[in-house]
Amino acid sequence: MELRQLRYFVAVAEELNFGRAAARLLIAGPSLSQQIKALERDLGVRLFDRDRRSVTLTTAGSALLPDARALLGRADELRLRARQLSGTEAVRLGYVSWLPPDLTAHATAVARIHIDAWVAPSHTQAARVADGSLDLAVCWVRSEDLAELGLRARLLGADRLHAVSAGPGTGPVPAAGIVVLLSDDVTSWAQWNLYAEQLAHDTGAAVRRIADSGITGSAFFDHVRRSDRPVLRSPKDMAAPIPADLVRREIVAPEVYWTWSLVCRADEQRAGVLAVMDALCDGVGTARIHGPAAWLPANDPHQRRR
Repeated sequence: MELRQLRYFVAVAEELNFGRAAARLLIAGPSLSQQIKALERDLGVRLFDRDRRSVTLTTAGSALLPDARALLGRADELRLRARQLSGTEAVRLGYVSWLPPDLTAHATAVARIHIDAWVAPSHTQAARVADGSLDLAVCWVRSEDLAELGLRARLLGADRLHAVSAGPGTGPVPAAGIVVLLSDDVTSWAQWNLYAEQLAHDTGAAVRRIADSGITGSAFFDHVRRSDRPVLRSPKDMAAPIPADLVRREIVAPEVYWTWSLVCRADEQRAGVLAVMDALCDGVGTARIHGPAAWLPANDPHQRRR
């Protein structure tokens, strides 16, 4: 039994709807259902009666709900007490798929860093900073996300994206000649879909919707093999090797960039958190993303306003 499973139990009990609870927790519905089933197995009781139209607490679920809430409260108190005893509170840092290579050399010189083990999508990590579960997160955000969640962002890095092709060509390809994939799994790929849709709108790139979450991994390369155009590659998968039967293609006219933000709460005042932000972000250059050939979404918080 894990604390997060108890949090999931409480959320479903309060919503009495798995879809609403999953949206509130910012996780996929099937994952939530699996975790509840795992908790029921560990406890040896059924917590919910559910069918296609309704979810209700069982007698055991109703009896255990106050205990679950109490345990979560005690866990929060324990974390707070431990921080007080440690004398120096670690800065909790979450991320999506990328961390700066010099993180240890720079950030740990000014504060203790705890890198959170839960690697989650950008919108999830931003929301965790907003609710206090994290102090900082490396993620992709839009200006409106910052305003809605009460966050601020500094530029931490930028990737120039490329395409992958199965065709005979190996040279640069214009953005209008590529395909962008949109995933039906909006829980995991919400921010990517927003980015890709804006790129297609601005450049004329073709859009292809997929149902297998093949934005990354071997499924992505299968989509490339079936495509008559080069396919935009996600920054989450940039470090993985390209199979021998496929080729990497530079994207031009425009050059396509993805930014990584380091976000904190807009009202953040703690010296350790601010020191880590300064250590990681000071000196990050913007020349590439502000060049005349570069493209960023209009609502990217690091877009230079003209």
